[in-house]
Amino acid sequence: MKKRTRVLSVLLAATMAFSAVGCGAKESGGENANTGTEGDVAGVDETGSEDSEVGQYTVLTDENGNPYDLGGMEIIIADWFTSEDQEISSAYDEARQDYLDWIQSTYNFTIKQQAVTDWGSSPEEFVNYATTGGDENYVFTLYQGSALTSALSSGLMYDLSTLDCLDFSESKWDPVIKDAMSNGDSVYAMRAMDHEPTAGIFFNKRLLEDAGIDPESIYEMQRNNEWTWDKFEELCQQVQKDTNNDGVIDQYAMTNFTSVLYPAAVYSNGGEFIGKDENGFYNALESDATMEALNWALEMLTKYEMVYPEDAAWDYTFTAFKNGEAAFTCAESYNAGQTWGDMEDDFGFVCFPMGPRMDHYVNYAQDNVFVIPSCYDAEKAWKIAFAFNLWSDPVPGYEDHESWKDNYYKSFRDTEAVDETLAIMVDSGVVMNEKLVNGIDMGPDLYWGINKDNTPAQQAEAIRNTWQSYIDTANGK
Repeated sequence: MKKRTRVLSVLLAATMAFSAVGCGAKESGGENANTGTEGDVAGVDETGSEDSEVGQYTVLTDENGNPYDLGGMEIIIADWFTSEDQEISSAYDEARQDYLDWIQSTYNFTIKQQAVTDWGSSPEEFVNYATTGGDENYVFTLYQGSALTSALSSGLMYDLSTLDCLDFSESKWDPVIKDAMSNGDSVYAMRAMDHEPTAGIFFNKRLLEDAGIDPESIYEMQRNNEWTWDKFEELCQQVQKDTNNDGVIDQYAMTNFTSVLYPAAVYSNGGEFIGKDENGFYNALESDATMEALNWALEMLTKYEMVYPEDAAWDYTFTAFKNGEAAFTCAESYNAGQTWGDMEDDFGFVCFPMGPRMDHYVNYAQDNVFVIPSCYDAEKAWKIAFAFNLWSDPVPGYEDHESWKDNYYKSFRDTEAVDETLAIMVDSGVVMNEKLVNGIDMGPDLYWGINKDNTPAQQAEAIRNTWQSYIDTANGK
């Protein structure tokens, strides 16, 4: 997994240091009941108490008309990626810090985001704490994966729907995460930011120009909704060549990790590996859309994937693209700065092209979510949620500020990659249900077994019963 680093300027943009996460996304616009601007009418909270205006901020008050008092509690948003020193480098950063100072002073609490463990240990850290409890006041950051679903099924996450200080109809909350982490009317995880931009197509501008292709034309196709599988293959055909006429291809079109290319292709065609409906999870691997995408991706690899040196390291695909050995690579957005920050050739980045079954671009989501452990009593959970709700609100006066872009501008070589490609990605994410079913391991189960002698259909058949057992367990059967 990759590591995401977070700075204050992308606090609501998301994040993860793995910004990742151990794996950000843009801040949602629009106001909610907890913030206001000068001239706004004072709000009324859910208990019926009236709120008052202080400058551009709205003061939330209890039934006696006093600001809510959290008793000086310290609240920690626990993760594995937040560094101690946060840079304040813009007017937005200053405004956010002013806002955070104000809410902490007004409601008598402190809140901070802090790395309490490493990425690999974060699920165990949460499970141990939620099981045994403790004096700390935590909101845990968890990567969306099978360990998250296991914790949910074990009753270790607080039902957030019971906390009236949280209103999941507000625009800041990600509805996809809410739906994925719900059971009936109960909600167990939240995310006040859009999806993280993940897999798209990086392209080497020099190699395209050498092949007579204007790199800007790819952005133009994306803008016009014409960036499709067929257009991508046309470019691959044009750029791949035998430069010295010795009968051996020495300028390849592609270099990829199949673990990124295959899911990007599937979701770009409206497919999925594991579906979810009112009855729970189900196996969607053998659906027409998914099989079509996997077969297309395999064909593209067979035709255009570069041949690697026999002694190549496992991550040679990164080196190959950096060195200009291939014109295209399907990779995740974090690579722009983390992997190719010092790349000599200029590069661009567009969404993964649309499959024939789609009329828009799709970005698979690998998002972190925030949970409150179920070991807390109702009063403590309410206070923690109240504080987190304020912490995650848009900064008053900056409701429409796309702070998530700030750090990406430093990583990418052209603004189109951020203003156009990433802007599409953060608004077009779909949840990866396969990450929510214990036992499924996409690499050894599927991606690594597919080749010209073992088709996607054959591999799907080979794992069908095993996957069904995992799905039945996830569905409580």
